[in-house]
Amino acid sequence: MFSKAVEMPSPEQALPGRQEKMKFDPRHFVHGRHIVGPFAEGLESIIFGMGCFWGAERKFWSIDGVFTTAVGYSAGLTPNPTYREVCSGLTGHNEVVLVVYDPVVVNLEAMLKVFWESHDPTQGMRQGNDRGTQYRSGIYYYTDSQREVVDVSLQHFQSQLNRAGYGEITTEVRPADEFFYAEEYHQQYLEKNPTGYCGLDDTGVSCS
Repeated sequence: MFSKAVEMPSPEQALPGRQEKMKFDPRHFVHGRHIVGPFAEGLESIIFGMGCFWGAERKFWSIDGVFTTAVGYSAGLTPNPTYREVCSGLTGHNEVVLVVYDPVVVNLEAMLKVFWESHDPTQGMRQGNDRGTQYRSGIYYYTDSQREVVDVSLQHFQSQLNRAGYGEITTEVRPADEFFYAEEYHQQYLEKNPTGYCGLDDTGVSCS
């Protein structure tokens, strides 16, 4: 489902949502670990938006050191939105991936390399033919130290893009707010549907 809304809704325009949480199997379809916290001490979390969240999640669940992943909606206004509501453009949410990882095994820089190299972060409210506020590039961090790493990484990749002739990065970088889990059929979608749609398309620029 493709939204034509390319501007964020105001609080007055946003859909009201609901108090009820989404119901889904809390186990990851690929490895069986839980996708809902609380998670073990020492694990850290970060949220990425890269366009359609089906392909984005697959990029991260197989990384050594990533404990679990889940897809959902964040950085918007409507509480507990549905997929249809998010696609309307009237919730302000982004389609995102929650990545829970062990920083002793994999550092944030390695995951940011995957993030930058797996989509085009210069397209604003779209990724390729997927247009709408829910397809914007975004990084939503939980700690100040994560923000520092993200800032350095963004500046570095911007210089790489400049040399390749691309424009300015439009990635939204902000503190993480509430992560609303998506419907069960979206979780690990491309493992359940190996020939399913994946709209990710990178720039071909390396984030060394």
